[in-house]
Amino acid sequence: MIPEHTSRRAALAALPAALALTVALASPAAADGNGAYQINLAQLNNSGSKGVAMLSLKGNQLTVKIESEGLVPGQPHAQHLHGSTDGHDFHCPDPSADTNGDGVIDNTEATVDYGNINISLTTSGSTDAMGSALAVDRMPVADAQGKLSYERTLTVSQAVVDHIKDLHIVQHGIDRNGNKKYDFDGAGKSELDPKLPQEATAPTNCGEVQGAAVGSIPVGGVETGTGPVDGAAGSTGVPGAALAAGGLAAAATGALVVLRRRRERPATGRGGNSGAAA
Repeated sequence: MIPEHTSRRAALAALPAALALTVALASPAAADGNGAYQINLAQLNNSGSKGVAMLSLKGNQLTVKIESEGLVPGQPHAQHLHGSTDGHDFHCPDPSADTNGDGVIDNTEATVDYGNINISLTTSGSTDAMGSALAVDRMPVADAQGKLSYERTLTVSQAVVDHIKDLHIVQHGIDRNGNKKYDFDGAGKSELDPKLPQEATAPTNCGEVQGAAVGSIPVGGVETGTGPVDGAAGSTGVPGAALAAGGLAAAATGALVVLRRRRERPATGRGGNSGAAA
């Protein structure tokens, strides 16, 4: 039989490692520059567009995936990461953002809520916040059904890594007069560039980061319901890492219980007389 003091030392030795691993696995994934975040895109300007996006970080490499629908068919849609990397709290606008009452939340009005452009989500070339903001020739184009798929991996600053949860995705382009194109008759000139129609630059949807370690973008269309995700164990929807953390927590708790019981149980000598615990 293994002496009680030996098993107690083994339990004590295992306890710090179990607790450390439990804390590590339960901590937010992006604290070290790695993690995945979901963004659900909801319509602005009664556009009818919606979508879902995934931000995946690996060090300073940010992969952006977007699937959206209800966009203006065959038209380019400018899209950006908006928000702050210095602690300011921005969010998606509501109808009250239309301060001039013209029926359209233009980008200047909406910027008060969702902040300035941080990254321009172009399909190629520069992603400069301002220089590429209206680079419509390098923005993704919706297909004939108004659906858009986008994926690109970018090298981002440490500030973006540290504040990824403070950023939002905004897509632009609306069709006020329902003629399936951008024109000046729909909402006049853009306040950003009078050479462009307001329809081309007004935001069509916006979404904020929902959380860490969520599933991948659904295949076959835009889905925003809950359910099993990549890395989930069975159909519980609980990521495998979380289950592992729970198992380690249980092991650590078990070790504490064993030690407590051994301390409370009186020790007996060979002759049956009570003695000091080993």
